[in-house]
Amino acid sequence: MVRYKIIVMAVVCLILAAGGILVLTIEKKDVVTKESSNSPLPPTGDIAGFNEAVNTFALKIYKEFYSFHSNENIFISPYSIFTALAMAYEGARNVTAEEMRHVLSIEQGNESFHRYMQTLYESLNEKAEYNISTANALWPRIGYNLLQNYINIIETYYGGEISEVDYSKPEEATGIINSWIEDKTNHLIKNLVSPAAITPDTMLILTNAIYFKGIWKLRFDIANTTSREFKTLGGVVDIPMMQMVNTNNFFNYTENEEMQVLELPYSGGDISMLIFLPKKGFNLHDIIGYLNETTFYNIINSMSEEKVDIYLPRFKIETPIYELNRYLINLGMPTAFSNNADFSGINGVGELSISQVLHKAFIKVDENGTEAAAATAVMFVTAVNGDSNSRIIFDCDHPFLFMIYHKQSNTILFMGSIVNPAS
Repeated sequence: MVRYKIIVMAVVCLILAAGGILVLTIEKKDVVTKESSNSPLPPTGDIAGFNEAVNTFALKIYKEFYSFHSNENIFISPYSIFTALAMAYEGARNVTAEEMRHVLSIEQGNESFHRYMQTLYESLNEKAEYNISTANALWPRIGYNLLQNYINIIETYYGGEISEVDYSKPEEATGIINSWIEDKTNHLIKNLVSPAAITPDTMLILTNAIYFKGIWKLRFDIANTTSREFKTLGGVVDIPMMQMVNTNNFFNYTENEEMQVLELPYSGGDISMLIFLPKKGFNLHDIIGYLNETTFYNIINSMSEEKVDIYLPRFKIETPIYELNRYLINLGMPTAFSNNADFSGINGVGELSISQVLHKAFIKVDENGTEAAAATAVMFVTAVNGDSNSRIIFDCDHPFLFMIYHKQSNTILFMGSIVNPAS
């Protein structure tokens, strides 16, 4: 039996700028013992609050990813990856659904979750002082039938567009999809899908894109940017260091034994950059290992306004295309990638499994602000408080972790770590 592929793509952009793509591929099995699509859904159990679900997933996938890429600058959009996987999960059944439910901390057919995704989608597409938008789409092969119930869920709660494409013409098909991704990410993510990825068994590509361009609420003066040393894992490098010192501005700040944490807001106030800076004697590995859904919220809730002298390097990350299969398998969803996968909630038949999940991202941070973008695609183929008058030094002259955080919904949109701003 031939097995279909699903490709999921996620694209993200920010200014400071960030962009990313995720591709998730589901292939039809050669041999499969298919479970009935009418089998009951997994039991609900204890499900985290939905914004907590996104953030819990963000911290888990970043920790897993970092374990393989600790010597590199990293940038991903956990939100984009989560959204793409959630759309695929809507069609998963039985063991496949149970494993994805565990990894994503959500449940199918839950109206509260659907309303959360719908509200978050609408919130991220509101006009504001910053520019942020997200979009989803399904790209089935011409004549390939998807269940109407699945289409309704994607259109209603994810704002997904449905557009048939002719995969017998790979150049033309990928041109259409890549143009959509490029348009949704303000031309930051290009040529995400290669014609070589299209096969006679390609039935469906699922895409998510997110774009953000924000201006600092308090901008850095470019006249104060100077060349300073940054301590990398391999030695010292000279980099352009932005500075905001001896001002009367207050910033949300906290610290503990291991780290200092600073919030830099963007204009509009709904989105901020959170920077986690290891203290002397600690490193990025310690910080990432410390963070989980509980410690993250403890940090957020402990922040208070302080006068802070800030030293932050300019940086830019343009990642290669990452394949996320092994990280997701390690987190606990191996069946989705196997011959026993059951995605019959998408087409009513099954014969689908995930062959590939890919992600690519871009971010650029400078004196004005941030721009970021990310995209995800899925393909189905047959087969401490200080005195307010004191000043705190926050000097990012060594590796640090950062997040782009949507405060209105308490959602982590992007995460990254800098080990060498010059690379």
